[in-house]
Amino acid sequence: PGGKPAQDAGLGMAHYTAAQGETHTALFAPMHYEPNYAYPLLVWLHPAGDDESQLKRIMPLVSMRNYVAVAPRAPQGLDAATDKPLHAWPVTGDPSTVDRWNLSEQLIFDAVELAQTRFHIASRRIFVAGYDGGGTMAFRLAMDYPQRFAGVLSLCGRFPSGQTPLKRISLARQVPVFLACGRDSRRYASAEVCEHLKLFHSAGMNVSLRQYPCGHEMVPAMLGDMDRWMMEQIAAASAAKSEDAWVEDFDLFER
Repeated sequence: PGGKPAQDAGLGMAHYTAAQGETHTALFAPMHYEPNYAYPLLVWLHPAGDDESQLKRIMPLVSMRNYVAVAPRAPQGLDAATDKPLHAWPVTGDPSTVDRWNLSEQLIFDAVELAQTRFHIASRRIFVAGYDGGGTMAFRLAMDYPQRFAGVLSLCGRFPSGQTPLKRISLARQVPVFLACGRDSRRYASAEVCEHLKLFHSAGMNVSLRQYPCGHEMVPAMLGDMDRWMMEQIAAASAAKSEDAWVEDFDLFER
């Protein structure tokens, strides 16, 4: 689980780089990393009480080959229940969290920039994902900056409320959504999931909802389905790009 950054560790032929110095950002390079290939980037946002080292535990269950991944550490706050410090993303939409939101946004985009300086990243294949509060933060970031992400994935993280998350709906509806939830969860109950699904459909959003036979937890099947879903989005975008190029070539031929 979370804790102090570890030394660089190998994951088979893949490679995990723990946070160093004041960056508090972990990086993952896939097996047989090829510098000449532009990789999709997975931006992983941890839940409250965990930290960026969660990336090392999830990537073997997502994919060891398909992505470069990066995980920033959330800013420190206080646990409302215990009044103890913990690292958590601001998810309530309360106006009092604006400063923490701005800091969080900067931390995440700095992490993306770090990954881009270290690895060859396909700029149009950046996915943002997270678990619980990390999933809610991923939602808010993708809705506020839809042009920067190829998709958003939330595992047991509810859609954010407050601060008008759909204020950029014309662009936000172009961001594919993967939402995974536990059938028996009490923290994100099925009734609330259904309400959010209605909201997505009324907004004209492209949503894939998966429900799993578990409570409020991240299970291996969710992570495996994340990989398949992201690969589907990449394949669909590539096919659309190829079709557009064919139409353009045909138009030139016709002229």
